[in-house]
Amino acid sequence: MDNIYIIIPSFNPDESIMREFITDLYQACQNIVIVNDGSDASHDLFFKSFEHMGIPVLKHVVNQGKGRAIKSGFNYVLNHHDFDAVVTADCDGQHAVKDIQTCGRLAQQHPHDLVLGVRDFSQDDVPKKSRFGNRITIQVFKIFIGLNITDTQTGLRAFSQKVAKEFLGVAGERYDYETNMLISCKEKDIKISETRIDTIYINKNQTSHFNPIKDSFIIYKLFFKYILVALSSFILDISLFQLFMWMLSMDRKIFYATIFARVFSSMFNYKLNGKLIFKHSSIKSMIKYYLLVLGIMLISGFMVTFICEILTIKPVLVKLVVDGLLFVLSFVVQREWVFKR
Repeated sequence: MDNIYIIIPSFNPDESIMREFITDLYQACQNIVIVNDGSDASHDLFFKSFEHMGIPVLKHVVNQGKGRAIKSGFNYVLNHHDFDAVVTADCDGQHAVKDIQTCGRLAQQHPHDLVLGVRDFSQDDVPKKSRFGNRITIQVFKIFIGLNITDTQTGLRAFSQKVAKEFLGVAGERYDYETNMLISCKEKDIKISETRIDTIYINKNQTSHFNPIKDSFIIYKLFFKYILVALSSFILDISLFQLFMWMLSMDRKIFYATIFARVFSSMFNYKLNGKLIFKHSSIKSMIKYYLLVLGIMLISGFMVTFICEILTIKPVLVKLVVDGLLFVLSFVVQREWVFKR
């Protein structure tokens, strides 16, 4: 594995499992960097043994999270080495040496890609929390991000030096970092490639520090933010629609109330989406956004007016249904066009 570096974050590891894994890996590749992410002092001699082998061990004084540990590893190899590819792997023996080698070589061959080593979650020995968590995140990524990934939780990832520099600036300190890394691929037009790896769980994955409740909230908070922004914009739009319906006395006031309400609520929505969700706003994205708003606004106005003319239903109820459907369309267009970098 010439010119490929392997970064292994570790926090309070099972020493026997990690020692066997590192020993096997070292026989195939000596370019290993271990990050001791604030493990207990009882593990100090264990990590020292790797330094005696010539393996650099970076140490965090306190636990800072898997994301920060990976970034520390990136920073180290970027500062000290010129390499073709870097691989991140877990220390709990879940990744076979041959699979690490395969991912590294694929990253060398495809320097613009993020290579994921993906597991087969249909196997009987896969822990229920891992299978359930992956099923949920697969759907979340497909719906909210537009990415079809078969293993969103894999820690076996490989990419070139150029891509590593891109990932070094991605937000997130804990398990959310690995999720944000995948999201950033969509934003930065980095292709995601997958290769099947052995599915290995030792002691039913009891050595994992992933907390499905706490860490799932960290992972999904971006999506919660989007929903909150959308709901607040939706409530503002409906409230303004009601206000303008009360204020206006002209013909076709339903149409004009829809237009006026959407003008104000769209300004509110664009500012929050650009600042809190997509972390990106520009003149170009603003022009695209308001072209989208214009299209959605006209569709909403005509549909609400048309339905109210043929059915005896309150305009507000019609608008709730119409705009609820258009909300899905708006999100997809924002994701794929407006805020795409």
